[in-house]
Amino acid sequence: MTRLHVPVPLRWSDLDAYQHVNNVAMLRLLEDARITAFWRHPEAADGEEWPTAVLDTGPHATSHTLVAGQQIEYLRPLGFSRTPVRVEMWIGAIGGASLEVCYEVHDGVPGGFDRTGPASGGQAYVKAATTIVVVDAATGAPRRIADDERAAWEAYLEEPVTFRRRG
Repeated sequence: MTRLHVPVPLRWSDLDAYQHVNNVAMLRLLEDARITAFWRHPEAADGEEWPTAVLDTGPHATSHTLVAGQQIEYLRPLGFSRTPVRVEMWIGAIGGASLEVCYEVHDGVPGGFDRTGPASGGQAYVKAATTIVVVDAATGAPRRIADDERAAWEAYLEEPVTFRRRG
């Protein structure tokens, strides 16, 4: 399976009193990775665009993405590092107007890493999933995922994240 490997730098403000990345800051890191991977970036030079970046952004975008739900499981504390963390992302499901984005947060690799590739297999700090709904910007109503969007995302489709169950 092919995943996106998105580098996300940590900030001092991400740390809490215990000197590890705060739970709310972790959700922001996942959001940063998701925006990088799925939104077009007009300032990106040729060849620097992510293969999954097929959604327009900004005030003139015809579609918006809304978070319908999130689940996160913290597996071990993540301390500060100057090397960006690697957020591995894939699509757990694609529906009519929604998709499930899955994540694992791993140590970064000094000197960088490829944008796409197989799962690293390393021990993750976090695993998470976000359900995104694509909506029409003019009406605010969900809209069907377009064929070109679906085609770009299907290459990253694999089994969704499995969370521990309590009870």
